[in-house]
Amino acid sequence: MTEQQTRSALSGQTPRRRSENQARRQARLVTVVLLVVAAAVAVWLLLDVFSGDVGGTASPSSFPASAGESTVATTTIPAPQPVAVPAESIGAPWGTTQGVTMFRGNPTRSWFGRGALAATPQLRWSYPEGEMCSVSVDLGEESEWCGTGWTGQPLVWTNLEGTTELLFGGYDGAVHFVDAATGEPTREPFPTGDLIKGFGAIDPDGYPLLYFGSRDNKFRIVALDREPVSQVWSMDAFDVDGLWNDDWDSSPAIVDGILYVGGENGWFYAIELNRTYGDQGRVRVRPEVLFSAPTYDAEFLEMLNEGKPRPPAAELPRDGSGSDLDYDVEISVENSPVFFRNRVYVANSAGRILGFDISDIREGRARVVFDYWAGGDIDGTMAVDSRGRLIVPIEFEPNDKAGKPPMSEAEAAHQREVGQLVKLDPYADGDPRLWGVDLTAGGENAGIWASPVLYEGLVYVPTHTGELLAVSAANGEVVWRDSVGPKTWSSPVIVGDQLIQATFASGIRGYSLADPRHPERLWTVELPESGEVESTPVVWEGTLYVGSRNGFFYAVGE
Repeated sequence: MTEQQTRSALSGQTPRRRSENQARRQARLVTVVLLVVAAAVAVWLLLDVFSGDVGGTASPSSFPASAGESTVATTTIPAPQPVAVPAESIGAPWGTTQGVTMFRGNPTRSWFGRGALAATPQLRWSYPEGEMCSVSVDLGEESEWCGTGWTGQPLVWTNLEGTTELLFGGYDGAVHFVDAATGEPTREPFPTGDLIKGFGAIDPDGYPLLYFGSRDNKFRIVALDREPVSQVWSMDAFDVDGLWNDDWDSSPAIVDGILYVGGENGWFYAIELNRTYGDQGRVRVRPEVLFSAPTYDAEFLEMLNEGKPRPPAAELPRDGSGSDLDYDVEISVENSPVFFRNRVYVANSAGRILGFDISDIREGRARVVFDYWAGGDIDGTMAVDSRGRLIVPIEFEPNDKAGKPPMSEAEAAHQREVGQLVKLDPYADGDPRLWGVDLTAGGENAGIWASPVLYEGLVYVPTHTGELLAVSAANGEVVWRDSVGPKTWSSPVIVGDQLIQATFASGIRGYSLADPRHPERLWTVELPESGEVESTPVVWEGTLYVGSRNGFFYAVGE
């Protein structure tokens, strides 16, 4: 017997039968492998729907092509990507720096501080001794601005000396540094060349750095580990060929060492900070712009201006191009970027909402994976829920500013149809709009300037015409409302089970959310000297901090 025949005899199989059995086993193995691959593809597709790492563009039929590379469906399984901002970060502090380091506390814009206010809070202190005021030019008109304005949320951190320190920008054109316990200045104000509206962010990763912009065109990085504090980098709004303005109302977010911010020039930026420390232990940065792009393109501008008269040459944009595509372009980014997993969303003042996939941002790529035209100015920052769906606040301004062409009937009808509080699913295959609430009744200018907050299946938000609303996040039904006075632009905050709303005309109000569908007013604190509040407050260890248009900054607590 040959060796092969011996093995066959011992196994009870002929070589041919053994070969057939081996073929069957190989076929079964191939089948199993194919089933595993198919299951992996199915799991990945489900994760794509709910995670947002990769997805298709969802656009209404009337919207032009997006500015940037569009995304097409693919069956290729991508390499695993680290999640930049996990869903679990909703409602939680961000980073290692103790405090509220950016607008609404984290990149999902959903954490407002800690320590609910007492049952009967009082005014604790005011700052400074004299009013914070300056003269500024806006759209060619010179006027005096005082206090702090929209959005103007203060920041809070424990500084290098161990003091709980408040930082905020004022209409006097300076950044102020205040002891949270006493209201006394902790250091000299840092001056800029013009007023500061929306404020910035403190580095969330422990570096003593402040990031913010001013109406003097500059977006700055300031080092906080030296006296006096010192600017270590800046960029100018005019560094790119933008369309509208030079202000920086958007509050940046820092995610994985990259700063994301929008400008009133209509552009969106991602900047690698390259933070480190020098030989003497001082913080240093070497910023690199990884990605920048306008939130508009020629086709969008053409669509936006269809049927509208061309304004006089003097009212054309500051870039002076004179192109027919460059008029009626109040296209700025004033809301703050909001994140969900590997996506960042930003909207502009012409109603366009863009979602970028930032998985490859360090290679200079940010694919447009969502593109939707809502119509109307979107200055308020969007909220995001645990499945990545957006709550969008929209303004309605049929003829807001001199020199701006009046809104056409078709555009007004579109805005009423979409609504001024809108829920969108950026992962939907078809129309992403889930519901919208029409808030145009009750005034020529209407809608929402504030940023909504989500809590227990409800959306809380104030309107320009003076109502604080609770809206079902499931279907858009308004389940509760309270009159808070017109021009309520301050965004509501929730700490514990308290809803806090600062108003322009009715003081600061606290509501119990023991029954979220029926908030009960617990207290009202009136600020002195009119106390008109546009800024969004922050809460830290049971005390609320906010500035007013009357020229002063306040602490409210026990």
